[in-house]
Amino acid sequence: MSSDDPVGLDEALDSMERALDLLCRGNERLETPRHTYAIGDVQGCFDDLLRLLDKIEFDPAEDRLWFTGDLVNKGPNSLNILRFVKRLGDSAITVLGNHDLYLLAAAAGAVKDKKSDTIACILAAHDREELLFWLRHQPLMHHDDVLGYTMVHAGLPPQWDLVAASAHARELETVLQNAGYEELLGALYEEKPDRWNEDLEGLARLRFIMNCFTQMRYCDREGRLDLSCQRRTAVKKKRSMPWFQVPMRANKDMKIIFGHWASLDKKKTKTTGVYPLDTGCSNGGKFTAMRLGDERLFSTRCRIESHPGLG
Repeated sequence: MSSDDPVGLDEALDSMERALDLLCRGNERLETPRHTYAIGDVQGCFDDLLRLLDKIEFDPAEDRLWFTGDLVNKGPNSLNILRFVKRLGDSAITVLGNHDLYLLAAAAGAVKDKKSDTIACILAAHDREELLFWLRHQPLMHHDDVLGYTMVHAGLPPQWDLVAASAHARELETVLQNAGYEELLGALYEEKPDRWNEDLEGLARLRFIMNCFTQMRYCDREGRLDLSCQRRTAVKKKRSMPWFQVPMRANKDMKIIFGHWASLDKKKTKTTGVYPLDTGCSNGGKFTAMRLGDERLFSTRCRIESHPGLG
């Protein structure tokens, strides 16, 4: 946005005023939320998020937000979305997505950010270390016993039930939240191992866990990940399918909220207990929220120009 664009400037100032108003109201919170809303991938589309929050009449003093991860990258305002969600405190919960981990890896020097990325503003920010520390301490999975929902960014392999998934999420979170996490971030971008085994150790074990929570879309009947989506037309047992369609998966009785898959045709999902909420805002699609009490969907058409980046 240029300084001689008064319309754009007015919209930006209006967005910040609305955000500050929400943050101020969030200082007084109820112990039991009035409503809890799960929201799909934000990816830096801060103004669009504020429009969605206006639509659902979000009040941080009474309501809670669940974010499916990928707060950053692609959209033009990743810095302010990080600041906003962080300052919401207990009024918001976010899980880590692949773009969030990419930001941490870029900040650690494990990867080099691309021209198409929109994270440079975060890496140059005066509060960079505070934001990155906060992001690094967010969970990979969130489960609420009272509401009965589990939230991850990408998916769960068919071998893991709730107990196993929770334990493996904690394994990885422990490494991310302690000294030496940079070594893990430098070893993320490999597809092997692609199948779970309790005997996996070290970086191989952590990489598989990371790929499940933040990258997976397809796997085969035996839980072998297909991150490149190349086995969708393979024959018989080697053919991959959406992770939530694997027969007899151990987590089939869970109610799982996830993002990461903007191209997924929600009308053809036909699987009970799964709630895909990434509706492609950063690609010019919609922003979607689901109210957990009655599973009602709310959406707004995204208006901010997107920036292409990672998938």
